Order: sequence, then structure tokens, then C-alpha cells
Amino acid sequence: MDVLTSEQRSKCMSRIKSKNTSIEILLRKALWHEGIRYRKNYDKLQGKPDIAITKYKIAIFCDGELWHGKDWVNKKNQIKTNSDYWIQKIELNIQRDNKNEKNLENMGWTVIRFWGKEIKNDLMGCVKEIKEAIYDIKNNLKNIEYNSAFYAADDEPAYNIDNE
Repeated sequence: MDVLTSEQRSKCMSRIKSKNTSIEILLRKALWHEGIRYRKNYDKLQGKPDIAITKYKIAIFCDGELWHGKDWVNKKNQIKTNSDYWIQKIELNIQRDNKNEKNLENMGWTVIRFWGKEIKNDLMGCVKEIKEAIYDIKNNLKNIEYNSAFYAADDEPAYNIDNE
């Protein structure tokens, strides 16, 4: 049961940011420090990547675990309050993310996704992965899949809601 009233919960939820989150800022500062220049919340691309390295056509998304469905098969059963609404919302987020990722890849962009905890716990590992992607693109080695750590559980792709 929720300990907040619906008005209090609404106020809390309305303050959740979609841009300039702490994980985005953390990753952007680390990239800037490494001399990697980028566009933030690049609205010329579908899905508005949190970070877009336009020179190398790399779109980077910094995803929160709840909103983007990390370990969704297991987590969706834990939602107790207004579950019909939240399950549908998060599953639509997952479908939208999949669609945007495929469209960007079809446009020739390399898409890299990081979970928020991954950025917080291994920031330099995330930066290293981005630098490797840049190196590969510079050297025409682009057909490599990035961020193999971006899996939900038991080697399921994080963005697959069909495996229940």
C-alpha cells in the first residue's frame, strides 16, 4: 500500500526529470573531460538521445531501471499500486525504445544504452565503451554490438517484453 496520498504521489511523480538527470550529467561530464564532444537531448533524431556524438553517428541513452523496464519480466509482478496503468506505461516505453533503436540503426547510427546504475557504478567502463565505439567507427569496424552488459536477467535482452 502506498504511504502517500494521491496528491502527494502526484506531486512527487511530477518532479521526476526527463532531461539533465544525474546519470546523464555524470556521463556527459566524463565524456567532456575525455575530449569527446556531443549534443545533448538531440531532437533531430527519433527518440531524442540523451547524448549524440554526431561526428561518429553515435546515439547514447541513459535509461532509468524502472521507467525503461530493466529485468521487466521479474519486476512487473512487484508493482502493487495502480498496476494496470504502470505495467502498460512501462511496456509501451519498452516498445518505443525498441522502435527508436531500430530506426536509428537503420539510419546508420550506432546506439549505445546504459542503465543508470551501470553509469553510477562503472562510469569509466561506460566511457571506455563509447571510446571503443568511436575507435571502431573511425577504423570501419562498426559491425560490433556494444554494451553486452545491457541485459536484464539470464541473458535476456532488456528490451524484450515477449519473453514472459
